[in-house]
Amino acid sequence: MDITTPTPLLAGLSPERFMQRHWHKKPLLVRQALPMVKPFVTRSELFALAAADGVESRLIVRQGRGWTLRHGPFARRALPPLTQPKWSLLVQGMDLHLDSARAMLERFRFVPDARLDDVMVSYATDGGGVGPHFDSYDVFLLQVHGIRRWRIGRIANPQLQSGVPLKILTNFVPEHDWLLEPGDMLYLPPGWAHDGIAEGECMTCSIGFRSAGADELARELLQRSLDGDEGEDDARIYRDPKQGATTTPGLIPAALQEFGRDSLARWLRSQGGFEVALGEVLSEPKPGVWFDRGAALARNAGLCLDRRTRMMYDARHVYINGESFRAGGRDATLMRRLADRRVLSAREVEALSGEARELIGQWAEAGWLHAGTNGEMV
Repeated sequence: MDITTPTPLLAGLSPERFMQRHWHKKPLLVRQALPMVKPFVTRSELFALAAADGVESRLIVRQGRGWTLRHGPFARRALPPLTQPKWSLLVQGMDLHLDSARAMLERFRFVPDARLDDVMVSYATDGGGVGPHFDSYDVFLLQVHGIRRWRIGRIANPQLQSGVPLKILTNFVPEHDWLLEPGDMLYLPPGWAHDGIAEGECMTCSIGFRSAGADELARELLQRSLDGDEGEDDARIYRDPKQGATTTPGLIPAALQEFGRDSLARWLRSQGGFEVALGEVLSEPKPGVWFDRGAALARNAGLCLDRRTRMMYDARHVYINGESFRAGGRDATLMRRLADRRVLSAREVEALSGEARELIGQWAEAGWLHAGTNGEMV
């Protein structure tokens, strides 16, 4: 991907300039980010997905001043009639279920995959929405059908309404009011309040990028490090030859506290500690994601990652679907290319070592990748 060339997707900014000026900083309204855009899913296809097990969906209905929230799956008869106003159906993880949704993500891969959350589609009848709220992640809101009015503003008072099943702001003061038509897009960084209301039937695609919470990430890293400790043993023992007699035997010595902090820091820095744990956590598929059993790769065939596969790398390892592998030399170069491009040509596959080809063969049989080089299985 060329990150230095201006693009209509980002209002004439290059990805490089967009990240400098707007990412995690301030909103951007883009008129005709994707001219002549067509929904990558029809209304009936979206309703069918919402009825399926393993697909995360929510139904939000506004009735007077009240709100109701239900979680799917939803049979079609469980959804309100299309003529009823003020209801929304939100379907998460579209990129896990449709190649067309996964292809939409390719336009936004100037952001690290490690930050990717998912693609959500929000269908709404006239007046539908989820109320004024704010998110803790970056999001691109692309209008793909119909019209939605977006009001946005900074949060002066984060107080939420009580007695409702949604996190709706009590005192929302919009600073901007925009109508988005098909092809228009709005980027919002974390913490900006927004309220999107459908004007007629509409469909909005949300491309979300998660911001990991410090406590949550720390807990996951520590647990993953404990489960997969491959670091060298630290043979040091605590020594206190200068410890004097004490009249407060219940007090933990400061030197022992420092020894414990240093021991933990050394362990996390050791190879197989922090770096591997982070890569495995970030590449772990979402809960509820599973892979169908795949087929062995044919000789002289290229390959492409399955749309559900998460693959990343660092200086020493490649990570795929929560697992880590050491890689060096030409194998590392090609594995990193696979993570970045999500495809390898037949020639590139042949250039892998026998050990690496055996490994991707195992990934193919697990359904993590398939034969093909253009996002299409062969």
